[in-house]
Amino acid sequence: MKRLPPEKRNKLIISVVSTCAAIGMVYFFLISPQNEANQKLAADTNTELARLQQIKKLIKQAEATATTASEITALLNTAEADTVSGDVLAWTYDTMRQFKVNRHVDIGTLGQPVLSDVELIANFPYKQIKFQVIGSGYYHDIGKFISDFENQFPHARIVNLIIDPYAGAEGGTEKLSFNIGIVALVKPNS
Repeated sequence: MKRLPPEKRNKLIISVVSTCAAIGMVYFFLISPQNEANQKLAADTNTELARLQQIKKLIKQAEATATTASEITALLNTAEADTVSGDVLAWTYDTMRQFKVNRHVDIGTLGQPVLSDVELIANFPYKQIKFQVIGSGYYHDIGKFISDFENQFPHARIVNLIIDPYAGAEGGTEKLSFNIGIVALVKPNS
């Protein structure tokens, strides 16, 4: 620079300083805002990718939940197969008529079913019916009848079992009369 005349040297310095100023202005006014916008865009992209992954995960869980819900619904429908549905009087009569077919007991009286709320559990979504069954049979046949009934209808229970000697027994017969109360669940919305 010592060999350059002062006029050219000043022009060179002004050119270098103005070039540096132009580069600085380009950096501060064009490149720096673009870098900030790129960084913001990258952060937004990462946020949206994380959100997308979460949505995909929820979709997979929704499919699994729907599958589980359908399995549970099928299990509930299977479990509710023996509950009372439709007309309670018709269900009571048909069920007891079909149930006693292969049992060696005589059912003389089948009481009228009474529909009510479940007494055992408050705010239970099912209703219940209560009815009486009066009949006669031998001790072991009555026991088998009760056992088979409780095994075939897990949503029904036998209450108030009364067994007495059969009133129509002719001298020395071992026949007994029985009076049982039955409480059965009624399927909601049936």
